[in-house]
Amino acid sequence: MKRFAIVLAAGQGKRMKSKLYKVLHPVCGKPMVGHVLDTVKKVECERSIVVVGHGAEAVKSYLGTSAEYVLQEQQLGTGHAVKQAGQLLGQEEGTTIVICGDTPLVTEETLDALIDLHTRKGAAATVLTASMDNPKGYGRIIRAENGSVVRIVEQKDCSPEEDAVQEINTGTYCFDNAKLFAALEKVTNSNAQQEYYLTDVVGILVQEGEVVEGYMTDDYAESIGVNDRLALSEAEAFMRERIVRKHMLGGVTVIDPDSTYIDADVTIGADTVIYPNCFISGATVIGEACIIGPSTEIEDSQIHDGAKVKHSVLSKAEVGSEATVGPFAYLRPGAKLGQHVKVGDFVEIKNASLGDGSKVSHLSYIGDAKVGKNVNIGCGAITVNYDGYNKSITEIEDDAFVGSNVNLIAPVKIGKGAYVVAGSTITQNVPENDLAIARNRQENKPGYADKIRSRAIAKKKREEQES
Repeated sequence: MKRFAIVLAAGQGKRMKSKLYKVLHPVCGKPMVGHVLDTVKKVECERSIVVVGHGAEAVKSYLGTSAEYVLQEQQLGTGHAVKQAGQLLGQEEGTTIVICGDTPLVTEETLDALIDLHTRKGAAATVLTASMDNPKGYGRIIRAENGSVVRIVEQKDCSPEEDAVQEINTGTYCFDNAKLFAALEKVTNSNAQQEYYLTDVVGILVQEGEVVEGYMTDDYAESIGVNDRLALSEAEAFMRERIVRKHMLGGVTVIDPDSTYIDADVTIGADTVIYPNCFISGATVIGEACIIGPSTEIEDSQIHDGAKVKHSVLSKAEVGSEATVGPFAYLRPGAKLGQHVKVGDFVEIKNASLGDGSKVSHLSYIGDAKVGKNVNIGCGAITVNYDGYNKSITEIEDDAFVGSNVNLIAPVKIGKGAYVVAGSTITQNVPENDLAIARNRQENKPGYADKIRSRAIAKKKREEQES
């Protein structure tokens, strides 16, 4: 049987108090609606319809061709929102999931279980529910003696007995698609808010003798709908705990889960150790047996097996196997380190590749450069890559040696096995195996330091006398 999904993402989200549209607020590095759409795709929904309204263009720009879209021009309730999808799904036969775009914690496993119960019971609708110790503000699930759902009662409409019910409606549903759209035609807005509620569909189906079931998730966090910054932080905490737990069960050692921040799309290999205060974000891929941290920030980077990175910042960089980075290094976009490379303290690498076995141990800037294998770059050496208008390339070939405090004025090439003497400013190419020295010859003037001091003392005395 075909499966479809309707993702409700039309609400403005005024309580977020933000210029950013609500469902685009990220949770662990990914916008909420992105989490939701990924989840429904994992349960093999053939078509995913996103209902947009406020911020429609921003949502469509982010999701692109991964979904189909319908516009809810006026926000007249959840039932009205789902009804807009009728133009795309109204004639389809199958099972439809309806889920809110601000519920990023609903899991693939839960949706699979929801659909399974729905199918086994031959239900017209199945509601995802949760149990809460304090269900204030949530609609209550009222069940019949046989366990089927009779109705959903909103908090304000609860009798004392209904108010005591702890099973709540999460806002996620599974419907027989044809029966859903047939029932939506009978929903009215005869309520205080004058809105068309999706929950009314449940009552309509029950009145028509249809089977309505409820599947209770054992993780109440899946019921969280993010409407303000407090709920956003709560969702972030639950998601982060879930992500870290997944990595630990996959063979990653996380020394202190409470101080480790890993985004949803990060991949980490077995036997890697993550030390405290690390932020690993974006589409970062970390290999096996790596050591990361402490206090390291990695964004959209690739770290190969056995590499070590500590007290450093990496953005869109690649670190080869068995390489070491840090402490206090900065790898900017385009930095690419080969195997067994060493980048030490206070070194910045930008748009530059370093071949296997090369070393930049401390206090250097290597930008817009191609560095070969087994090159040693001394303390304080820099590639002077920018003339105020254009960026130029520095090339350093295999086995070259660049001394301390060397300025390489790009464009320039240091040949294979060449040696650049410390303190030199290089403006011309250095051929293979040549030694380059570019500094003034030292001259010592005997006793001249005493003359300088004497002049300074005499000047100070004159100034004192004049004052």
